[in-house]
Amino acid sequence: MKNLKGLVKLYFKATILLLFTIIFIGCKGNITKDYPDPVTNPECKLMLEGNWLKDPHQIDFDELPKIPLQHAVVSDVTPEGVNQHNYLAYYDNRYWIMWSDGPGVEDRVGQVVKYSTSTDGLNWEKPKFLTSYPEGSEPGSPHYNTRTDEGLRWISRGFWEYEGEFLALASLDEAAGFFGPSLSLHAFRWDKESVTWEYHGVVMDNAINNFPPKKLPSGEWLMSRRSFDYVERGVDFMVGAEERYNQWEVYPVFGTSTHLEAEEPYWWILPDNKNLMALFRDNRKSGYLYRSFSTDNGRTWSSPVQTNFPDARSKFHGLRLQDGRYVLVSNSNYKKRDPLTLAISEDGMVFTKMGYLVGGRHIDYPHVLEHNGYLLIAFAGDAKQKIEVVKVKVSDLDKIGLRNK
Repeated sequence: MKNLKGLVKLYFKATILLLFTIIFIGCKGNITKDYPDPVTNPECKLMLEGNWLKDPHQIDFDELPKIPLQHAVVSDVTPEGVNQHNYLAYYDNRYWIMWSDGPGVEDRVGQVVKYSTSTDGLNWEKPKFLTSYPEGSEPGSPHYNTRTDEGLRWISRGFWEYEGEFLALASLDEAAGFFGPSLSLHAFRWDKESVTWEYHGVVMDNAINNFPPKKLPSGEWLMSRRSFDYVERGVDFMVGAEERYNQWEVYPVFGTSTHLEAEEPYWWILPDNKNLMALFRDNRKSGYLYRSFSTDNGRTWSSPVQTNFPDARSKFHGLRLQDGRYVLVSNSNYKKRDPLTLAISEDGMVFTKMGYLVGGRHIDYPHVLEHNGYLLIAFAGDAKQKIEVVKVKVSDLDKIGLRNK
């Protein structure tokens, strides 16, 4: 009888231990409580893990694997200008880059959008104007290089290949704050015959996107939107453009002004090719990215949750590689915008590897492009006074795993 009671106690303890392991500790797999799932576990905080990771806010960035790269400077307006909001594209057998170019500090009256092209991603042509100066806000005008609602500025918003046309997006608003009441998103069309950018029209009133539209599995297009009063009302996503470039429906992400101060949203499609994941910078200085999921092509989103992925309150970007992996380039040092790192995920939800790209100075606002076995990563360098590009072999990312263990 004593032996039977002992066996029962042992069985009971083993069962409790097993349940505890499954429910609270978990293993890698969508059936556990500790792993994210768009449908069953959208509130999960896990976004960065690995034997190399102890505390996301105590990462030794000098010990991260250094990613081999080639480097180029596209534009340098040191010491009196600002260069930022850089976006890349590959079109018509050339690399393209656009950015905001302004006087003094960022987003003052008279800021314009410039662009350059390259055949190899490292040797770039002399920068040219994509937009003209905003009306009444050119050099020599009364409010040029100031912050006031009596002057305007352009802000670079990215390239978009749409219905056989190559478009460049830029927002226009008053330069007093973020953002002015006349805020609107505009499109310019590349004309191959005249070799110039021609004004195309308004994409959306009261809107500034973060990155250009991407196509959903449904065939619709999706991009984020901030209205001029987004700080109070939160951020949105815009779905549409099936028939016209300026045809959109707006869907709010509830909680982005209450759970956090959401900035600069970014999203991608998960491997199931139906569910979406969005990430948000948090201006409340939590030091982490927030995450939300959509299971209906961007119409509704789960309540944003603070993840364990560190962030310096800076713009970030990533993409799904042709081999199926996901990369995220960001300022993952929560204390400052230095360095830029590249993290790798197999499923787009949890990142298990991280490598060091560029650092030792203020660098931010990355944008990533994959083409012909390489990543091109553009960013603003030296406190937003340079537009720079690094070129990385995709195959070199495999070496990160050798040290991230």
